[in-house]
Amino acid sequence: MQRRQFLVASGLGFAGMRFGTPTAAAPQNPLPPARKSAKSTILFFLCGGASHLDMWDLKPNAPSNYRGPFQPIETSAPGVRLSEHLPLLAKQAHHLALVNSVGATVNTNDHHAGYYHNLTGHIPDQSFVTKGNNRTPEPDDWPFMGSVVAARRPAHKNLPNAITLPHMPSRAPYTRPGQFAARLGVEHDPMYIQGTREEPLKLRGPALSLEGNITPDRLTERKSLLEQLDTARRHFDGFADIATMNKQQERALTLLLSSQSTSAFDLHQESPATIERYGKTINGMSLLAARRLVEAGVPFVTVFWKGDLNRLGKKCKSAGSWDTHGNNFQCLKEDLLPEFDRAYSALIEDLAARGMLDETLVMVTSEMGRKPKIGDPRSGGTIGAGRDHWTHCLTDVLAGGGIKGGQTFGASDRYGEYPLNSPVTPADITHTVYHAMGIHDLMAYDKLERPYHLLDDSKPLTALF
Repeated sequence: MQRRQFLVASGLGFAGMRFGTPTAAAPQNPLPPARKSAKSTILFFLCGGASHLDMWDLKPNAPSNYRGPFQPIETSAPGVRLSEHLPLLAKQAHHLALVNSVGATVNTNDHHAGYYHNLTGHIPDQSFVTKGNNRTPEPDDWPFMGSVVAARRPAHKNLPNAITLPHMPSRAPYTRPGQFAARLGVEHDPMYIQGTREEPLKLRGPALSLEGNITPDRLTERKSLLEQLDTARRHFDGFADIATMNKQQERALTLLLSSQSTSAFDLHQESPATIERYGKTINGMSLLAARRLVEAGVPFVTVFWKGDLNRLGKKCKSAGSWDTHGNNFQCLKEDLLPEFDRAYSALIEDLAARGMLDETLVMVTSEMGRKPKIGDPRSGGTIGAGRDHWTHCLTDVLAGGGIKGGQTFGASDRYGEYPLNSPVTPADITHTVYHAMGIHDLMAYDKLERPYHLLDDSKPLTALF
């Protein structure tokens, strides 16, 4: 076994922060619990900035240089309308709650800050302005919502509490901030599972298999030796660093010695019909793996949309995902929306058919929406038919986990530029995820036992439940 495969670590942050305590005082005005706490959350993040105007919040009465050519269609939920290029999802709209009034304005109007804002619920600080794309994740960042859930739930017997697939956005060295545990401690980072567009059924993790002639018995012997070495080393190294490493080693060993770890990622156990329904793409298979993981009891699973740079980079003036600076409508109609429609509708349909939707919250978000006025200077202006960055308004979609489906919450203005009715923030959305998961104590403690609140000035959208 290669040594680098022995440790499962995301490589960011330091242990030492802890989240909540059994003796913490109860809030003076505790929130009423959700109708039924979700057991798991699946976060489907559309990397690049998906166009809210062309998917969820169409404006058919706006001028043509805003609305574009797409038309809204009726769905299985009266009053809820989706893009005409989401026909499969339209049949599942009675499960969906569309939040059309998310105001996610950030100081840079770019991807880094957009990721951070929507993954943590916290407004990006000034360093995002001064450093731009060089503002890499930092140990004292606010934690990813999935890491908060992972830290708050009892440890899974065989698998990490937070798993992310099929990649870590974005390409090094421009790793997006906001997707790590940061100040909560590296032991709460997600485990990353890698996948490729070329072999979508093969998902690879750093500790999902034993290599060569290493058997479980031999690995157990190595663990015993490692424990003896660690005991000796404690006299020379800092205890906090040792404790963190031990947690990561135990996590790796548990994965390697558990058959459930392997089977949870084995998509070949699914029927050909199920695989076909999700679509044999890396994003479709990642959502299918997410369903298998929540079925196995993993509390938080994130699927970051994996783009196709070779095929769409030049066509869309992008990195191959939802950042449609050019040819916005063709890229959506011919490439992005068909793959998304098939995969996401299959997940909702599958969870509902298995009786798992009520206990699984499914959320779709992105780092931003797209600029309502068509035409991006980077692609030739109006002729290029692109949409530029727009963090001032986007739509988040929630389903399951106690959410009442078939509804639209809030509204944007007539052009889709800014929230108009019932404006909410990414902090409110993040708080809603915690509320659905039954996490109501949001106090955390630093190394000096000083308390701080994870989401000041936010409220869960209890009207959705």
